Order: sequence, then C-alpha cells, then structure tokens
Amino acid sequence: TTTTATATKKPAAGDGKPAVEEDEDPKPVPDMALAQDLYLLELAQSKPEEVPDVAEVKARVLATIKAEKAEPLYTSVCVEKLGWPVDVALQAELKASNEAELAGIEEQLRVATESSGDMEVLDALIAREKFYARIGNKTAALAAADEILAKPKISTGKKIDAVMDKVRLGLFFRDPEATKENLEKAKKLVEDGGDWDRRNRLKVYEALALITARSLKKASELLLDCIATFTCVELATYNQFIFYAVITNLLYLERTKLKKKLVDGPEVIAVLRDLPALGRLLNALYDCDYRAFFHALVEVTPDLVRDRYTAPHVRILVRELRVLVYSQFLESYKSVRLASMAESFGVSVEF
Repeated sequence: TTTTATATKKPAAGDGKPAVEEDEDPKPVPDMALAQDLYLLELAQSKPEEVPDVAEVKARVLATIKAEKAEPLYTSVCVEKLGWPVDVALQAELKASNEAELAGIEEQLRVATESSGDMEVLDALIAREKFYARIGNKTAALAAADEILAKPKISTGKKIDAVMDKVRLGLFFRDPEATKENLEKAKKLVEDGGDWDRRNRLKVYEALALITARSLKKASELLLDCIATFTCVELATYNQFIFYAVITNLLYLERTKLKKKLVDGPEVIAVLRDLPALGRLLNALYDCDYRAFFHALVEVTPDLVRDRYTAPHVRILVRELRVLVYSQFLESYKSVRLASMAESFGVSVEF
C-alpha cells in the first residue's frame, strides 16, 4: 500500500473559480512501498511461486519510477538489482528531468543564500535532500542531510527530521550499519529535546530496525507501546504495523496482557478484519486451539515470506511459534502420548 500525500481544498475566493487542491503533507521519501515492491521482484527471481502477481508488481515499480523521475534508482534496478534491460530512451528522459529539477533547486539555494534568510536557505537544502532521496541517489541524499545538520542555526526538531531521513534511507536500501548509527544519533537528539510526535515515531523506526537485526523481543515492546498512538505512515501502513506488532508479541507477551492488549484491543480488532489469518493465529493461541493455530500459521507464513522485514527470519519465526504452542500444550500435562498430541495439533505422529 502506497502512502499518499494528504490533499486539502482551498476555498474559492468568491470569484466562481473551482477550489484549488494543495498538498499540505508531501509524500515522505524514499517511498517504502516501492522498497517492498522491489523486494518482491528480488524474491520472484529465486522463489517465483511466492510472487504470482510479479507482472503487476513490476508494472507498479516502473510506474512509480517514472512518476518520481527516479533515474539513479532505475539504473540501479536494471544494472545491479534485477538485471532488466535498460530502456536507454527512458533513462535519458529521467536523467534530463533530474538535471533540470536539480538546477532549479540549486538556483533556489543560490538566491536564498545571497538575498534571503536562514529559513529560506534551510528550505532549499531540505528540498535538495528530499529530491535525492526521492530519485534513489542514496549517497547524495545522505550528504545533503549532513549539510542540513551542519548548519549552525537549526532547531532540534529539524535535526531530528534530517537524521530520521537518514534512518529511512538505511531501511530503504537495507543498510543495517547506517541504520543503526543514525538511529543512535536520532535517539540522542530526541532525548535532548524531541517533541512527543517525533519521539513516538522514532520508536517505530527503532522497532523495524530491530526486526531487521532479529532483536524481536525489544521490537515487540516498542511496537506494543505504539499501537494506540501510531502516526508513522512514512514507514508502514497501520495494517503492516499491526501485523509486525502481533507476530512479534505472540512470542513474548504473557497471557493476560495478550488478552488485554491484542485479543481485546480495539485498534487490533479493527485491523484484523483485513488480516483474517493473523486474527485466527492470535485467537487460536489464546483459546488453546492448537489445530486452528497450525492451520493459521500455514496461512500466515506466505505473508512473512513476502514482507521485506520478516522474510530473513521466517524459519526462526515459524519454529519459535511452534515451540511456543508445544510448550503451552505440554504445561497442562505431566506426560502425554504423541498420538494425543498429534491429534490436538492436526498433524501426524511422525511430524
């Protein structure tokens, strides 16, 4: 699901002309929905059965690249990531568009530096950093963010935003070292004077980075803490966020909290209508319906495989979820026959 900008209509000034739509909140960059689609295309190369909609995903990626005029990303996708044949005409068109847009931003920066104030200069620097992030030029985007951070008269909030932009670049390009380094910087800035919204969003940034690093327990705690206050739409949709929160917390949350926070949580219940297999997994664990749990786990596993954050950990996640329900089942008995256990889980004795 692509995060879209929020458009608002400006009232007409009584001249009979239609209202003008303006983007109040520009779409965050880089586009994390695009990163997910790129992962699916990589997955299709090794496991085509997991991506039956590969043609649709490819069309969506190309449409996004064209819309964003992302020549560096297009070249990287063709030459380095997916081995597509380069459309030379498209590449030249995107490059020319990038050069023209960058020239406009540089002119804006020159004028601001020569005849305007610090805020206008900062706006131009931010526009340049967003431009590089949008088109997929990672090196230039990181350098542009560093130039923002080097400005002497910049608020703590703007510093946090610039560092969080760098974290997002690290997550987009799957660069764990850069992600971790910039997360630490962002956390320090937030501790020194970040507002509630940035502090809250940073928890989600850290949680997704921890999932990537397979630190699932800490990630589960951060995700659980943000269920009622989620605003981090630049990283994930709310449905994706709840998916991560439920999967990780199944492994660690004690039974009473599982009931209160997830099974009966109104935010979770609302989302699970769209994610029925995940809902069955959660409720089967709480209800001790182990046969239903195993069936739901089979249904959820393809979603784990198709997600760029959980995919590297699918084997461990599935194994640990199985161990979890085996342990829960065996807690009720001093001894149990394998045949009885197999019947409860809906599997064979050999399994």
